[in-house]
Amino acid sequence: MDWLGAVVRFVVSALVLMLVGYVIPGFKALTFFHALLAAIAIAAIGWVVESVFGTNTSPYGRGIVGFLVSAIVIWVAQFIVPGMSVSIMGALLAAFAVGIIDMFVPTTIR
Repeated sequence: MDWLGAVVRFVVSALVLMLVGYVIPGFKALTFFHALLAAIAIAAIGWVVESVFGTNTSPYGRGIVGFLVSAIVIWVAQFIVPGMSVSIMGALLAAFAVGIIDMFVPTTIR
């Protein structure tokens, strides 16, 4: 992936996180800067999870395991990103909403 593709991916992910923050209860709305930090933190945590446990348990894996791991990754990211506050239910709802949005607006450049 080239640098422009990575920048576009993180900007789109940050915009999705900002939208989720306004829509999902239990997920505090983020500024663009904090949403961008959250997108980077979520990508880094997801990369670590995928490296340790394999692609079937990654946040981008399919099924209930991928959904639950995605929610856990979002919940853990709040401890890394200042200004981010997510309840457990908010993380579950956010993982669901991000999954739905990602179906229509994929965040990877092909």
